[in-house]
Amino acid sequence: MSDTVMPAQILTDAKVKNAKPRADRKAHKLTDGNGLYLLVQANGTKCWRFDYRFGGKRKTLALGTYPLVKLRDARDRHDEARLQLLDGRDPGQEKRRKRAEAVVTDTNRFSSLARDWWEQQKGTWTADHADRIWGRMENDVIPHVGHLPISEIRPQDIIEVIRKIEGRGSLDVASRVQQDIRRVCRYATHMGLLTNNPAGDLGGVLKSRKRSHRPALGREELPGFLQELETYELRGRVLTKLAIKLLVLTFVRSGELRGALWDEFDLKNAVWRIPAERMKMGTPHIVPLSRQAIDVIEAIRPITGRYSLMFPSERRRTECMSDNTMRRAIFKMGYDGNTPGKSKAVPHGFRATASSILNEEGFKPDAIERQLSHQERNGVRAAYTHQAEYLEERARMMQWWADYLDDAQASGVIRSSA
Repeated sequence: MSDTVMPAQILTDAKVKNAKPRADRKAHKLTDGNGLYLLVQANGTKCWRFDYRFGGKRKTLALGTYPLVKLRDARDRHDEARLQLLDGRDPGQEKRRKRAEAVVTDTNRFSSLARDWWEQQKGTWTADHADRIWGRMENDVIPHVGHLPISEIRPQDIIEVIRKIEGRGSLDVASRVQQDIRRVCRYATHMGLLTNNPAGDLGGVLKSRKRSHRPALGREELPGFLQELETYELRGRVLTKLAIKLLVLTFVRSGELRGALWDEFDLKNAVWRIPAERMKMGTPHIVPLSRQAIDVIEAIRPITGRYSLMFPSERRRTECMSDNTMRRAIFKMGYDGNTPGKSKAVPHGFRATASSILNEEGFKPDAIERQLSHQERNGVRAAYTHQAEYLEERARMMQWWADYLDDAQASGVIRSSA
């Protein structure tokens, strides 16, 4: 005897054709099984419906009206909806998407608006950064939501994109993609195509990663590192060596150094002014230049002074040096975490090294934080701090730091003013 459970009623073409409204003028159902039924309304209209559950909620999907949609067609649509459920998709949402796709124009698709936003913004980024952003769009976003009209994109769609990226372990990429989508939707809002940003309130959605500090050299390792850096041109490009020297002297973020433009430097007044659009926190930054930093810059000028970028790519002079160029050079010197007697070091780590030593030496914490271009969390305090900027104190501090590095390299030992 079969274990198959048959539905209470199986419709036939004759039953559907002959179905009549009830005498009490109330709508009634003729069930076909697995949630599919024909709803016969009081006025005689016959509508195909599918009741199902998705996300713990009961929902109903309209499948058309009879006789325009025959029994066989209704069953085909019912089967398609059930397959969507098995695939983890909501049939009702899929129907809305298809309807929207039928009327969507190229101008309001997410993919078109993303491209418009990127074209508008890319002039404020370095070429490498612009390429990375569009690469994320092409690889991780557009294949999933690019075809949708911007007005049809919901927070759940964005979360699904993010979850796919997290699923392959790329938590940093997931965070950047969420930010990219939010900025595209904000652009659409400014264009009048959205009233609310579906990516604007997704706090807590991203998986958190245990924060680890970037590898940095300790105070006692600086002399040896600086001495080895002096001989680096025997193993690599002179420009890479000079880039690392300037990075150590200024301890800016590596991206801020790699994207440096010659017209940002005022050597007469010994300052480097980095514009807001190149800064992580979106505020302009002033870097006082020590005598040693100016000497390094003057050594770079014969190499790249004819270009707009101080550190252009070796292949394409209109693009900045690769993110990995300095990192590879440092690893080639043995600071890769695998060489006995040497710690691992990365370009960003010199910020921590400098901060630690300068704090130990008694320099004002506010001046150090401002030199690191860290954002003050207290708004009122930030306003006063930004106005003062501790420029005189920072200039003295940066010169002390450069002299300290010279002495460490020359003597091979560390010193302290204490």
